[in-house]
Amino acid sequence: MSIEQQQTNTQASLDARLQRGAENAVKCMGIGETDRVFIITDEARQGIADRIAQAARVRHAKVETVLLEQFGSRPLTVFTDEFRQTIQQAQPTVTFYIATAQPGEISFRIPLLPFLQQLGVRHGHMIGINEQLMMDGMCADYDEVFAMTNKVYAIVREAKHIRVTSPKGTDVSATFHPEWKWIPCHGRYTTPGAWGNLPEGEVFTAPASVDGVLVCEVLGDFFSEKYGVLEQPLTIKVENGYITEISSANNALAQEVHDYLFSTPNGNRAGEFAIGTLTSLKRLVGNLLQDEKMPGLHVAFGNPYPEFTGADWDAKVHVDVIPTQCTIEIDGRIIMRDGVFTL
Repeated sequence: MSIEQQQTNTQASLDARLQRGAENAVKCMGIGETDRVFIITDEARQGIADRIAQAARVRHAKVETVLLEQFGSRPLTVFTDEFRQTIQQAQPTVTFYIATAQPGEISFRIPLLPFLQQLGVRHGHMIGINEQLMMDGMCADYDEVFAMTNKVYAIVREAKHIRVTSPKGTDVSATFHPEWKWIPCHGRYTTPGAWGNLPEGEVFTAPASVDGVLVCEVLGDFFSEKYGVLEQPLTIKVENGYITEISSANNALAQEVHDYLFSTPNGNRAGEFAIGTLTSLKRLVGNLLQDEKMPGLHVAFGNPYPEFTGADWDAKVHVDVIPTQCTIEIDGRIIMRDGVFTL
């Protein structure tokens, strides 16, 4: 076989996986011929948006796409009335957010989700998506994702205490508010107002309190795209739910994360405690959207998604942190050892 033929075959294989990822995204949202699909994207990810748009059209849905750049210079930090009206005029039944993450834009995205829920829209949130994730996490068996997520959800929904440890130094315990909800993110969003991050596979809640040490290898928000898998882990100490210390051999990174999380009220408060359930993932890739779904723990500081969890507080930032090789014990029952489910 010639080099040209090998290259052609390789490209065909890549295109097939990208296509499968797009078809899975459409399948996760249950898109059919009666749907009106509204896609929010940016110039950097328009190619992925186009693939998903075409997959929706194959199912005879109507599709409209807008670029974030149409609404102003990036980063967009305010969810404006103009943007609200543009969405409302489209009268969508399904929306996607397929775009890169930029510093400060979380203040634009946080009010977007409850707005879409109020409209009764099914929403696929794909912040930070790239072609690697389309060919990896988006090509997972989503029937298996659905089954595993619900299996974990059945265990954690009544959890009172969870302890997570790792050989790398993570040792953290969390307690939970009896009235705050766990959310199963299982990859099937077919009812009005349902939403999830794609690639999918996790269960999460807002913890009542978190105490201990997290040794983290991937960060969320714009830190994910900026740093990828961290060359030097970030160590976070937490007491009574609040960060007390951030350290790393990379002092500049530690200071940057500290300054960001402490820049706004409750930015240093643990707002999310979650377990990834996408079992086909075996390694970190440096992209939070996928890495947080890898079997194990992730914790986020800042916004606790109060509209969904029922938490009675709020914040203007939300930064996930991911330790690896976790052992997870729920009310005395070990459900994961060294990053592998024991269920």
